[in-house]
Amino acid sequence: MSEFLYSIDVKLFYFINHSLANPVFDKFFVFITDVSHWYIAWLILLGILFFQGGKAGKFAAIGALILIAVSDQFSSSFLKNLIARQRPCNVLDDVRLLVSCGGTYSMPSSHALNNFAIAVFFSKLYPKYRNILLSVAFLVAFSRPYIGVHYPSDMLAGMILGSALGYLFALLLLKIENYLLNSSHKSQK
Repeated sequence: MSEFLYSIDVKLFYFINHSLANPVFDKFFVFITDVSHWYIAWLILLGILFFQGGKAGKFAAIGALILIAVSDQFSSSFLKNLIARQRPCNVLDDVRLLVSCGGTYSMPSSHALNNFAIAVFFSKLYPKYRNILLSVAFLVAFSRPYIGVHYPSDMLAGMILGSALGYLFALLLLKIENYLLNSSHKSQK
């Protein structure tokens, strides 16, 4: 059964990596997958939330920073080493590799996990931005097999785990925020 699933994964990988290939996607997905291109946008967003979002914005900004640290370490330091799946660029022939292959394992995609964690987290806190957040997270996740460094199942696992983690973090943050708000109202009486 696992060989059958792997063969489907490889076929999907080659479809994304080869059949969808074109010069526009090559430039777009190489750009969007590079974390350094997102630093300024995230700093601005977190700064606005922290300095102009009131208490809820401060909670959201701090929660987002903690979430990214947890999700990235959970994926990169724990799950990848536990599963120890080789990247397709290390084991498959004829991979269109648009960036360096990377030195870590493949499953799950940390890009997918981190981006879906933060997208679902902010979607729960700020639902009117859900579509844009999830669309960007999907494009970043999809970039990983496109550029040749992850199987589609790595992307899917990252999307599912990241979504669950982001949702749980949002629920936890809302509970803490509600508790603190109720505590401060009780102490004022």
